[in-house]
Amino acid sequence: MLEKISYQQWNNTYRIFNDAVELIVLADVGPRVIRYAFLGSNNIFHEVPEDTGLVGGNKVRLYGGHRLWVWPETERTYFPDNRPVSVSRNNNSVLFTALVEDAAPGANLQKEIEVALEGTGSRITISHRVTNRGKIATELAVWCPTMMRAGGSAILPLSPRAAMDKDHYQSVGPLTLWSFTDLADPRWILGTEFIQLRQQSSPQGRFREQMTGTYNPAGWGAYYSEDILFVKCAKVLPGVYPDFGCNFEIFTNPEFLELETLAPIVRLGPGETCSHTETWTLFRNVPSGKSEDWIRSNVVPLVRSNE
Repeated sequence: MLEKISYQQWNNTYRIFNDAVELIVLADVGPRVIRYAFLGSNNIFHEVPEDTGLVGGNKVRLYGGHRLWVWPETERTYFPDNRPVSVSRNNNSVLFTALVEDAAPGANLQKEIEVALEGTGSRITISHRVTNRGKIATELAVWCPTMMRAGGSAILPLSPRAAMDKDHYQSVGPLTLWSFTDLADPRWILGTEFIQLRQQSSPQGRFREQMTGTYNPAGWGAYYSEDILFVKCAKVLPGVYPDFGCNFEIFTNPEFLELETLAPIVRLGPGETCSHTETWTLFRNVPSGKSEDWIRSNVVPLVRSNE
């Protein structure tokens, strides 16, 4: 179901809901999926308090929740998406289409998010599209960061492990580092089959921020907070991926954690569109833990139940 509502001082806002969960999507700015939660429960996404209700202007604001960006991370990535977006129905989905980014630092790109919530349960399909409305081709990748609320932990599966033999001479994927990535930071839990990154409001490491990316053939990542598990899936497609081959990335600072997917790099000609699709699912009453046995016993079965 769909209804137009006011939310946090924004008046052009849409609530998409069924008997289990709700999404709230901002159309005064963005588009931005600002809330995803079980009915009557707290938001699994982070909301930026100082951005609440703001519209217009040239200041870059994150607002919170889920957004559509483009890689590489350059000036055009930070085009301030502070203008209203158009909203339309497409059968069982809702389309949120931004204006063309036709002023500096924009590059004449137009972004669209299509949201489809199933009739029951928590499963959502989010389709992202970027169209080149300019006159010259440009190289980019669709990049989809989701800002998660404080206090939880991100989980990414690693490529399958195996003992070295004649069938396992080749590398199986990257673990990409940024200048501020410090694997000695206690927020990291580096395991045999999984990487975990904890969000902490008062981190003890050398840097406030931490980030890594990996090639994730399983095509899923998760965020656990209290007893709620958020699972984000994206199909792994052939192609060259950004940041030395990453299709999943995780980032954290003292305010939030981001769980991000990336599509393969494309050269987008004038009038051409590229797309990238994610599916989201929420699970509740998930027992707490942080060991790899806990992930295998409590997280992986839920991921597989959603395939």
